[in-house]
Amino acid sequence: MRLLDDRAPGAHDALRTLYPKTGAAQIIGITGNPGSGKSTLVDQLITQYRKLDKRVGVVAVDPSSPFSGGAILGDRIRMMDHAVDPDVFIRSMATRGQLGGLSRSTDDVVVVLDAMGFDIILVETVGVGQDEIDIIRTVQTSVVVMVPGLGDDIQAIKAGILEIADVFVVNKADRDGADRTVKDLKYMQSLASKHPEWCVPIVRTIATQGGGLAELMETIDSHQTHLQGSDKHHERSRSREAHLLRNALRDQLGQRIDGLLEADGYGDTLVEALVNRQLDPYTAATQAIQKLFSESE
Repeated sequence: MRLLDDRAPGAHDALRTLYPKTGAAQIIGITGNPGSGKSTLVDQLITQYRKLDKRVGVVAVDPSSPFSGGAILGDRIRMMDHAVDPDVFIRSMATRGQLGGLSRSTDDVVVVLDAMGFDIILVETVGVGQDEIDIIRTVQTSVVVMVPGLGDDIQAIKAGILEIADVFVVNKADRDGADRTVKDLKYMQSLASKHPEWCVPIVRTIATQGGGLAELMETIDSHQTHLQGSDKHHERSRSREAHLLRNALRDQLGQRIDGLLEADGYGDTLVEALVNRQLDPYTAATQAIQKLFSESE
């Protein structure tokens, strides 16, 4: 996992060997606003799944350190109670500036955990608000966590993040305003132009006390059953594989472009041409791409 995250030589060869052994894990995404209690909810889900004798892998995407670029590891610290359990593996990853709430290597780590035979893989995003939409391309069931009292309810309804939910969780449901949050979510669903096959359930939880966890797990299982009984399962599988393909293409092309720009000062030459207004950025990019492919022939 570390080698994949660092893009070390040979890491992709290992991934190539592991990939045929994947496809059996249940992959669940946990996303939502900062402060909604995602990490506590994940911690409780680990406990409940272990009671069912399920092996659990966790990918906790943390903010990047502004100094080292590494993960700040806040989520892993919160889950230390599971550190000595050999059937739980928790990997914290830094966003490294990646938008969408996930690290660039999240998908690779999920592949490794799947190949290791973990029954449940929980992917927790960093908590960046409306940009956290990449999760739907990585997981089978996306759980969006909300909490009463986090600002303007109308803004919450407008947030694009809500559109990717397979399950809504209103956490800290013992707080004032929980009924209003549930009501707003139901109102938002009523505004839909058509009735979907899966009407997104709303589950109330009090994660710090384990309240509502059994209902949440049942709801997640119901969504998995729904996917398997419809064309959506195949659609999601295709969407995930297309996402992995595009990520791999971007990564490999990005590395080759970086190498091209660094070789013989070619990148500096283009920058000087831009400074002197001899080229515009798009023409410079076109020239670089043409040079890249001409060298590949």
